Amino acid sequence: MPILEVRDLHVHYYTLRGVVRAVEGVSFTLERGEVLGIAGESGSGKSTVAYSLLRLVPPPGKIVKGSIVIDGIDIMKLSEAELRSKVRWQKISMVFQGAANVLVPVYTVGYQIAEPLIIHKGLSKKEALERAKELLKMVGLPPSFVNRYPHELSGGQKQRVVIAMALALHPNVVIADEPTTALDVVVQAQILNLLKRLKKELGMSMILISHDLSVIAELADKVAIMYAGHIVEYGPAERVYTNPQHPYTRALLAAIPRLRGPKSKLRYIPGSPPDLRNPPPGCRFEPRCSEAPSELREKCRRELPPLIEVEKGHYVRCWLHAAR
Repeated sequence: MPILEVRDLHVHYYTLRGVVRAVEGVSFTLERGEVLGIAGESGSGKSTVAYSLLRLVPPPGKIVKGSIVIDGIDIMKLSEAELRSKVRWQKISMVFQGAANVLVPVYTVGYQIAEPLIIHKGLSKKEALERAKELLKMVGLPPSFVNRYPHELSGGQKQRVVIAMALALHPNVVIADEPTTALDVVVQAQILNLLKRLKKELGMSMILISHDLSVIAELADKVAIMYAGHIVEYGPAERVYTNPQHPYTRALLAAIPRLRGPKSKLRYIPGSPPDLRNPPPGCRFEPRCSEAPSELREKCRRELPPLIEVEKGHYVRCWLHAAR
């Protein structure tokens, strides 16, 4: 049984200018000890999926359809009180994007790590702070940092503290939303190596969200490529990277600089993602696609392609494959 199973997830934002269909029909599974990478451009729906898994979609957003089953519990059927006491941070937690915005400046980092232990585990403040010291050591920081305030830490140190906060209650699943954003390449490598080590030592399942496919390649066992609210390709990481089937996936991979091989100009994807208040009825990538033949263009514009299994466990949403 998968540790996490998401089926037909739809999330809309109800704005004054119309309904933004941020996520539509997203489905995936996460096995125990597995890492799922979710990639795509900004605005593709990656972070909205992450917030949905904790039922923390910010207003005016709302989960309008779908099921989210974590360790056998369908969280869509729980009350807010049950969700807070049984699921959040105990079964699934999140390393939020932008550590500087997550940490409260007037509390020590030790207290911020210890707080869920006091509330959920009933530990005294002293016991919780001792556990916070252990968590800081686990993420490569000195135990003395429990007495420091966020402004006393570097960007990489703040990111490690936020990871320690996510691990405080030993959750089954950890979501890392852009964990290397705004960090220099040396610190990025340190954070990725830390996540690798924690996965190996703790055997935890993880969802890694990034717009950078090279970051996801470091950790992911499976990859989901998102575009304009849809998963357009999904499968084992090795197959998605070595045998990409969707034109969007191929374009993303072609935009990554290569250290080896012949020199060539980096590709880019012309145009911009569609307005999700009024998305096209067919394939949402069609206006930017350079691979669809003329005889398929009309169908691409009119009809949304289904997810098609092109090889074992490898799915793609494209009429190029449905036509075969």
